[in-house]
Amino acid sequence: MTLEAKNNICLVKSDKPRVVVIGAGFAGIHFCKALNKASVQVVMLDKNNYHQFQPLLYQVATSGLEPDSITFPIRKVLAGAENTQFRMADVKRIDRENNRVITNTGIVDYDYLVIATGSVSNYYGNLAFEKYGVGLKTINDALNIRSLILQNFERAANSCDPEEKDMLTNVAIVGGGPAGVEMAGALAEFKRFVLPKDYPEFDKDNMKIYLIQASGELLQTMSEKAKARTVKDLEKMGVEVLFNIRVKNYDGETVDLGDKGSLKAATLVWTAGVKGTYPDGIPEEAQIGGGRIFVDNELKVKGTRNIFAIGDIAGMISEELPRGHPMVAQAAMQEGTHLAKNMISKLNGKPEKAFKYNDKGSMATIGKKRAVADLGKNFIGGFIAWLLWSTVHLLFIIGFKNKFLVGLNWGMNYITYDKGNRLIIRKYKRELPGEQIYESDIKPEEVFSD
Repeated sequence: MTLEAKNNICLVKSDKPRVVVIGAGFAGIHFCKALNKASVQVVMLDKNNYHQFQPLLYQVATSGLEPDSITFPIRKVLAGAENTQFRMADVKRIDRENNRVITNTGIVDYDYLVIATGSVSNYYGNLAFEKYGVGLKTINDALNIRSLILQNFERAANSCDPEEKDMLTNVAIVGGGPAGVEMAGALAEFKRFVLPKDYPEFDKDNMKIYLIQASGELLQTMSEKAKARTVKDLEKMGVEVLFNIRVKNYDGETVDLGDKGSLKAATLVWTAGVKGTYPDGIPEEAQIGGGRIFVDNELKVKGTRNIFAIGDIAGMISEELPRGHPMVAQAAMQEGTHLAKNMISKLNGKPEKAFKYNDKGSMATIGKKRAVADLGKNFIGGFIAWLLWSTVHLLFIIGFKNKFLVGLNWGMNYITYDKGNRLIIRKYKRELPGEQIYESDIKPEEVFSD
């Protein structure tokens, strides 16, 4: 076995073309799995050693699931792929001239580079939301929300001040997309079925759940029937849905609604937007709005010959799609698989094909027996939509153990109306904007150069 030279991340040398993949989200994982029998050497890089199933983060945040139910070791995901190596590293910069990436632990050379770094919460430059609110994009975010809510409940239990008790138990969710809707529905069930048992000292009206949307509708990309059904179900569950309100500020206690007044809530969950994130080194002409990278119909980055982008950061802009494909798991998985097939074709001297997104429909769950689904031109709501949503999500979770754990939790919750993961494993405390609260202690090393 021959290893790389000093200053490089230690990898087995190979005479096959090396494909470096940055990011182990849906796009990166599906790309690697589709390429596992190709005559290439694949190197996957990610700052974490696990893949996270983001569509169920809200269930971790609301005590419905434990984090290990929706996370899976990357090395286990890639087990059996003899042409693939994984290295935990944070990529800082792409050196296009020398075909290599600079990470916090060393250098990796590439013949082809695939960027699949996904997206992060977009606070649109408002540091107050970043400082005092909590996003919902990572497993750390979900655990932060869970700890913050439960810590606030314990503080409320200790308080004899009715106004303080209300403020500590109230939750404001900003953003009426699928994540916001699902979070609001899960919290409404928590309030109805868990709060009275765990906190009998609370008045049933202590906890208020606000879903704040800047426009006049929820789930903007779904059908009118889905939007109307969602509002009806949420309001029936006790969620206060506030339309046409743009949140102006937040100080950890008061949500400033501008000329619409204000409301008190010690927890603010931010689901109002995301933006792509990628390392330095992308050509300036390929950098477009929203943190996305301009790619052609074969997913190649504009201004490059051997760099590709897939998933949330890939912006395939056209007259038909002026905003590119939706930043959802469905599109990411399709792009990953398509690029792998194209790369195999390229290596075999066959023509590559243009990517075409196959929209299989949209779904959102609102609560137990409550969901909405648009399948083509058909709308499904209620129990059947909820059952379909549950089945689809179980199928896409990686690993039998994780499928079993999630299915078991859902089954118990369905029967008992209980959420058994109400644990403050680690206390959450607010930090200054930009600081990572529960990140690894590994610090970036000096940038290596020859």
